[in-house]
Amino acid sequence: MNLKKQISTFDIFCIASGVMISSGIFILPGIAFSKAGPAVFLSYAIAGIAALLGILSVIELSTAMPRAGGDYFFITRSFGPVPGMILGFFSWFALSLKTAFAIFGIGKILHSHLGISLIATAIIAAIFFTALNIKGINLAVKFEVIIVTGLLLIMITYVVSGIPGINLSRFMDFTPHGIKPVFLTAGFVFVSYGGLLKIASLSGEVKNPGKSIPRGVIISTLVVTTLYVLLLIVVIGTMDPEKLVSSLTPVADSAVFFLGNTGFLLISIAALLAFVSTANAGIMSASRYPVALSQDSLLPSIFGKISKRFNTPILSIILTGSLIVGSLFLELETLVKIASSIILFSYILTNIAVIIIRESRIQNYRPTFKVPLYPFVQIISIILFSFLLIDVGIAAMEAVIGIIVTCLLIYLLYGRRNYSSEYALLYLVERIINKKLVSNDLEQELKEILQHRDNLVTDKFHHLIEESIFLDLDGKLTRSELFNQIADTCCSNLQMEPPELLNYLEEREQESSTALTPFLAIPHIIVEGTNIFQMFVIRVKDGVYFSDEFSSIKAIFALIGSRDQRQFHLQALSSIAQITHNKDFEKLWLKAKTSRNLKDICLLSDRNRQIKVD
Repeated sequence: MNLKKQISTFDIFCIASGVMISSGIFILPGIAFSKAGPAVFLSYAIAGIAALLGILSVIELSTAMPRAGGDYFFITRSFGPVPGMILGFFSWFALSLKTAFAIFGIGKILHSHLGISLIATAIIAAIFFTALNIKGINLAVKFEVIIVTGLLLIMITYVVSGIPGINLSRFMDFTPHGIKPVFLTAGFVFVSYGGLLKIASLSGEVKNPGKSIPRGVIISTLVVTTLYVLLLIVVIGTMDPEKLVSSLTPVADSAVFFLGNTGFLLISIAALLAFVSTANAGIMSASRYPVALSQDSLLPSIFGKISKRFNTPILSIILTGSLIVGSLFLELETLVKIASSIILFSYILTNIAVIIIRESRIQNYRPTFKVPLYPFVQIISIILFSFLLIDVGIAAMEAVIGIIVTCLLIYLLYGRRNYSSEYALLYLVERIINKKLVSNDLEQELKEILQHRDNLVTDKFHHLIEESIFLDLDGKLTRSELFNQIADTCCSNLQMEPPELLNYLEEREQESSTALTPFLAIPHIIVEGTNIFQMFVIRVKDGVYFSDEFSSIKAIFALIGSRDQRQFHLQALSSIAQITHNKDFEKLWLKAKTSRNLKDICLLSDRNRQIKVD
């Protein structure tokens, strides 16, 4: 069962903002300040810029392959099952750990104000959000939108009220430990932006993902990074450094200085909303990774089972909730470092994936958003994320290695005998060594994804393309040689002798040339009989000589129909005109590797579609 498309652009903005604005800003600043000093707001800015660079590749892949599991699906279809499985577990663990971080924040606030047990409160919160997500994503998304809207309003109020009270002398010793810790701290606080990966995991449930994902994610990243920097400037400028270093609620504590106890309460509410938002969105998206792994038969199918009542993956959500509860018992700084390191690894793999899949030149890889300045943005991102990994620590690396070993064992014991999908790396190797390695299954899978993404109607002309004969011919041909090829190929289906069909084609050409452009010809004839309609599509790589004006036609669409099909004949001519007028048609036509690729160009092109035919 497929997950329904229910998430809009504004929902994407709210989910992305909600998963970023949480413990990373309401708890971490004190710890980060002790490492970088007043320049810590630059650490957040650097992390934000890195996140934006990294997320561009995630957006590109999400718009090309909007499927549950997001970055896992991209990596698997780029590198193969083992790296994909490792990435899937990385993302699942990273988002679960970030969610645990947020739930820890909920427990901390309620413990501070009400004296309730921190761990007990956190466990109850984890159970609540698990149940909410089981109930349905539509309810969870609506809940997210309300929470994030209130949160942003409170944060803006805090910044506007706090700016007048900033003491600039607190910034005098700007980098007390030097410049290097400022950059290393960016890696430490990168967990604040790790939630962006969650959008990729939900891409299969986004309405109009080609537009909604880029707009929602990019705007959200810019807004949240700006808010982070302004919030930190206010915190540092209004709070005593000694108190800031030891505070686990720095934003709320600083609010006391310019808003009094009311400010403390207001920011505590904002922090609670942020933690609630992140926890809700975290379980929502992290739970999609086991679903994706099971759909590829790398985990048992039970993990991907969708509830008919709630249309949610219940077992996967429960498993994710259990992982989050277990993570609550980790030391806070260790939890942050493990989450940050796993997220950084994920971004590195995603950027490499874009390079591999682009260089593989898979025709049906058609993202609606493409990262500009390729491959420089990807190379810079890989170098930057690798640098940020320097300070992750031994415990984090041990966790990363542990996940890799676990994935390898699961793959060897279960996934290896079940996984069968192709991946782009094979296409790249095939291109380099010029030896057949693939059967174009990945092209077919991407075609089906595009049809679902773009809601392509399977109308009568779509069926005609599927049933049509596509030929890919080498060498230079004359018009007569082309018509002979058409007559010899089509006559068996038309119960007509080749000379008779050839005569029809020649007579039609004498009336007026069917060569419409230097690239395209559409020979079309009416034959005797009823209920006859056939299309014959040919690529001639070296061109067909129709006349001196049209001496190298490379795309030929031949239409043969009876008089009772005249209306559809006109519709077919109109559809072919729309297909061939797409801006990339000629480039795609010349680069297509096989006749199957030529057919996919026609099937996936933009055109007006008629009433759906089942």
